[in-house]
Amino acid sequence: MARHPEEIERTAHVNPGTAITSVAPSAARLTDSLRDVGYDFSSAVADLIDNSISAGAGRVRVHMEFDGENSRVFIADDGTGMGVKGVREALRFGSRREYALGDLGRYGLGLKTASLSQGRSVTVVTRAAGVKLQMQRLDLDFIAQHDDWVLYVPPAGTAVVRARELLAGDTGTVVVWEKLDRILPAKQATGGWAKRRFDGLREKLKSHLSMVFHRFLAGEGDIPKLEIWVDDEQLTAWDPFQRQEQETKELGAESFEVMVGDRVGGVYLRRFILPSRNAFSTQEAFDAASGPLKWNRQQGLYIYRANRLVQWGGWAGTRAVDEHTKLARASIDFDTDLDDVFNINVAKMRVALPPQLKQMLSRPVSELCILANNAYRVDAPRRRNNGHAGASSEVSNGAEIGLAIKAALIRTDNFDALNAIAKLLNEESPDLARSLGF
Repeated sequence: MARHPEEIERTAHVNPGTAITSVAPSAARLTDSLRDVGYDFSSAVADLIDNSISAGAGRVRVHMEFDGENSRVFIADDGTGMGVKGVREALRFGSRREYALGDLGRYGLGLKTASLSQGRSVTVVTRAAGVKLQMQRLDLDFIAQHDDWVLYVPPAGTAVVRARELLAGDTGTVVVWEKLDRILPAKQATGGWAKRRFDGLREKLKSHLSMVFHRFLAGEGDIPKLEIWVDDEQLTAWDPFQRQEQETKELGAESFEVMVGDRVGGVYLRRFILPSRNAFSTQEAFDAASGPLKWNRQQGLYIYRANRLVQWGGWAGTRAVDEHTKLARASIDFDTDLDDVFNINVAKMRVALPPQLKQMLSRPVSELCILANNAYRVDAPRRRNNGHAGASSEVSNGAEIGLAIKAALIRTDNFDALNAIAKLLNEESPDLARSLGF
């Protein structure tokens, strides 16, 4: 049995004669507190898929097997796998590995905290080229028993046998979650409610992964294409910007420089106005475009770190959500060298826009919302009157003319002139201003 951590006095090399004390944290206490860093089920799975992408995987398979209190989740990939040192390091809290530019990892906590946020046991079964199969398990009950940061090789039970089958002799890694106390309550783990909850999480997971990894699923640009399967279903990309729709409009792209100490990092903005309901190719396409949060809450900024979506919906403090701007969506891209500036959290689900960037975004975001507002208002009379002619047609025509004027002024960089024209029309010809949508 590993001995309990002790306080050890040492003599400091920097200041001879000064006593320093090493106080190891209680493993049993700290591991339990690390379970609450902000993951839900979908974001926890997504964090493990980040590791698969970093390992060069071309296919990730998520298997959710309901069996009451013995239910399990498997996340399997065909990446490069790990040797004995690699798997032990992967299960160390605060991994010592270095992260390269563009690597989706960040703090060396993801695999552990994401896994243990859902269950009390995580097992890693992995095989690298030319290396025999490796297995290690991190179990909170075992850690509590020894109060030490310990791993062990799991016995060849059902979960391990299934994980080995998923590898099938190839390189790759399988992560197994068991003792799913955060997913299924211990007292009702076998009932119909538990099964419905398990199935509901599966459906939410599909939507989440289709959105978060949509660039990888589509193989956009020079991104290697990734397959993600949830049980027997291969996921397809959900594009927030609906670029496949003929009536989607993209405004001019913008780039910004953000200071990082004495260096400069790049941030890139693309802006889109989605079609109104009547301009979508089909009603089904319009409904699908609403996204997991539905239209109003899906509007706004979609923030990507190294092509992986980390935050979406809302305007990140630059403005308020509004029914009239629900067709406006924009992407913000930054690379991992700007992590500190964006204050990305451990779960890689939340960022904070740096104040210098918020100021630079003010004009292009305002332009986007003005045009999206007008696109919405042009469509509103048509929807209310079901296409009947008359006064509503005149309103629509006036709004379309106003939209064309605004678009021309914005795209010729005459934003100040637009504001001046709107002010003058509202003062001198309010009826005309309303008909033009100013």
